[in-house]
Amino acid sequence: MATPTGTHSPDAPAGSAAGKAVAGTAVGTSAPAARVALVGVHGFGTHHLRNLDRLQAAGAVELVAVADPQPPAPGSVPESAKVFPGLDELLSATQGLDLVIVATPIQTHAPLALAALGTGADLYLEKPPVASLADFDRLCDAAAASGRSVQIGFQSLGSHALQAIENLVADGTLGTLQGISATGRWVRDRAYYKRSRWAGKRRINGVDVVDGVATNPLAHAVATALRIAGARTTAEVASVETELYRANDIESDDTSVIRIRTASGLPITCALTICASESVEPYITLQGSAGTAVFHYTEDRLTVTTASGTTEQTYGREDLTDNLLAHRSSGSPLISPLLDSGAFMLVLEAVRTAPLPALIGDAHIRWEGSGEAAHAVVIGIEAALDRAGREHATFSELGLPWATSAPCTFSVPAS
Repeated sequence: MATPTGTHSPDAPAGSAAGKAVAGTAVGTSAPAARVALVGVHGFGTHHLRNLDRLQAAGAVELVAVADPQPPAPGSVPESAKVFPGLDELLSATQGLDLVIVATPIQTHAPLALAALGTGADLYLEKPPVASLADFDRLCDAAAASGRSVQIGFQSLGSHALQAIENLVADGTLGTLQGISATGRWVRDRAYYKRSRWAGKRRINGVDVVDGVATNPLAHAVATALRIAGARTTAEVASVETELYRANDIESDDTSVIRIRTASGLPITCALTICASESVEPYITLQGSAGTAVFHYTEDRLTVTTASGTTEQTYGREDLTDNLLAHRSSGSPLISPLLDSGAFMLVLEAVRTAPLPALIGDAHIRWEGSGEAAHAVVIGIEAALDRAGREHATFSELGLPWATSAPCTFSVPAS
């Protein structure tokens, strides 16, 4: 597999916190406004519309076209931007694009990304990059052939806290790093799985979707843990084990443990559910011989505990579109380049190829709320997630009564 432009970013800068984005390096420069097209204007596409409005006001971009089979909400797209039902129509009618942003359902990422790269434009592709490792390899090869840059939408990787964490590990504040865990417990109701035809699906009409808890809603937990562990590319992961369950009437997993070992031997355990009693901000825990660090990545908040006490600090975050524009104009390293999603893609592939998620029995679930707002709660899941991360154990290894599966080992391809 060839290496695309700007694939490794160990020195990537960081800027402002999520929800509090400040102008990045690309804003306010004298470079000509980048001509941008946005594919997908609903769902997370609405975030991109707001962000592009900010960037256009600053003179950094010009949103020239959008594509979506559903028309955009009135007033959400600048009057100067043309609206198309799909990317093919947009590309046939639009010349000279500098950047294409793709924020569409997972199963569409591969064909849309390949089409965008074929235009000679740079690409911002929402997470997860694609729905299979084979598609990832094809996309990397296409990016290399085009010579264009690809940024993947793992927004948490723009946090300043990641550099602070790297410094903590390097200077020995935590002692010897012994393991990393990612813990996520969110609530998703029945309506969540009815919002689109691909929600909760592993495949649609033979096409991979892989909409599991670790690969979509809590994918940032996995990606952030991997980045902190120094596992970016496929070569930096030695093994992946999965143990997948579901409480909802869906195809994909909603409650799972993913256990990863890096090439250097560091264990990473991701214990995740969207069947909690209440949503709590997800977090990454670094377990050291002399202390711990807990990073709440949606808040950019880092808490460090050692023998000398506990400190807490909230950091800033750089917007990934700002970063991509700065990369185009001045060569700033990409924060979340395509090839650096390789480690995450091994996790996705392990989930994609694992046996169907095991159903958690009714005796171990309670339902809260009513109608479409009702959501499943796995009884005792909060304690189970905590133990799994702390002990680097799967649910079956912990002896939970509903955990009827065994860890499934994924064969990591040779580098």
